[in-house]
Amino acid sequence: MGRVIHFEIHATEPEALIGFYRGLFDWTFTKWEGPMPYWMIKTGEPNSPGIDGGLLPRQGGRAAPGQAVNSYVCTVDVADLAASIAKGSSLGGTVVVPTMAIPGIGWLAYLTDPDGNIFGMMQMDEKAA
Repeated sequence: MGRVIHFEIHATEPEALIGFYRGLFDWTFTKWEGPMPYWMIKTGEPNSPGIDGGLLPRQGGRAAPGQAVNSYVCTVDVADLAASIAKGSSLGGTVVVPTMAIPGIGWLAYLTDPDGNIFGMMQMDEKAA
């Protein structure tokens, strides 16, 4: 069975997004010393659920606003969705799908970062309806 082990965020100006994700999720970024510009993203401790990722210059240009997403969307577990939406918005993010209940699971919303990349945030809540 194939399992997702890494994610990547493509950015027009990668270094400009580091503050957004650090401020919103407290992720850490380390510049890779390889042959291309690349930052390793640590999203949590190795023994906790989740995966780490990378940040790199956008490949293939920026999609036009309103186009369908042609990629995987990652969803981040948050303790307080409303507070995370407010924080993401204050850091330059935009809500693109407002909060909705996923019955028996939790509350989900989708935002874009300041460069237009879409991501989800989920607050777990078995009572969501």
